[in-house]
Amino acid sequence: MQIDDIRLMITLAEEKNMRKAAERLFVSQPALSQRLQNLEKQIGSELFIRSQKGLIITASGEIILNYAKRMEDTYQSMLEQLQILNSDISGTLKIAVSSVVAQYWLPPVLKQYVSQFPDVQVSIFTGWSSEITNRLYENEVHLAILRGNQNWFGEKELLFSDELLLVDTKKHDLADYKEIQRPFIQFKSNSNYYQLIQSWWYEHFNSLPKHEIVVDQIETCKQFVLNGLGFAILPSSALHDVREDNLIKTPLYSKEQARLYRDTYLLYNRDAMKLKQVEGFIKSIRKKK
Repeated sequence: MQIDDIRLMITLAEEKNMRKAAERLFVSQPALSQRLQNLEKQIGSELFIRSQKGLIITASGEIILNYAKRMEDTYQSMLEQLQILNSDISGTLKIAVSSVVAQYWLPPVLKQYVSQFPDVQVSIFTGWSSEITNRLYENEVHLAILRGNQNWFGEKELLFSDELLLVDTKKHDLADYKEIQRPFIQFKSNSNYYQLIQSWWYEHFNSLPKHEIVVDQIETCKQFVLNGLGFAILPSSALHDVREDNLIKTPLYSKEQARLYRDTYLLYNRDAMKLKQVEGFIKSIRKKK
């Protein structure tokens, strides 16, 4: 198998869709289909079943995929070791990051980084905190950027503290929200964030919200609030593009009168700093702090 065959197998298994896989591999769908047929002919076994719902990997395909992943990891490790010997910064930077950070904080950081190091390829993985930490533990990524204080025994740096604000298009005293009939709009997040919000609410109102709407994405939550469907508690980083006259932002306080913040951390293994593309990224975000 060639390195292109390895990436073909991995991409098809991840996307389970010929069109999406073709887009990721920058080839046409017919060309990708022909490459898959050629690989199946070379292997002597069908690797994927084509169905109306997408691609289903076969038992033979699972065996090939497991070897392909190991070969890709070995290949990338070889490139990284070679890169250490070179003066120019290149290679691949792999980052696992929470969705909120990827959406609002990361883009300008990456813009500056790729401008400074144009030869570096950047791979971004988003997901739940458990998925991100698993990728870091399994050495599938070089760095992880996570919200909330995580149990991690490697290197950990505080990137920023994000204030949590109650946002609404209507003006209310904070105490009014205990009896308010309009829904509390929440977005799906990890359990730590959900518990933080629920604990604050119960601490102040000694009850749960009367009405709730739960949406998948923080941006959907924000748009629901902007259109007057209810109120929400959102991190300030998600509100940088919202004009003050469109949304009323109320700071939240604990019983000890401390404002409510949520921290975001950078996690990595010390050995990752041996890679110049990783060192360059960490130095660039330290300057931003």
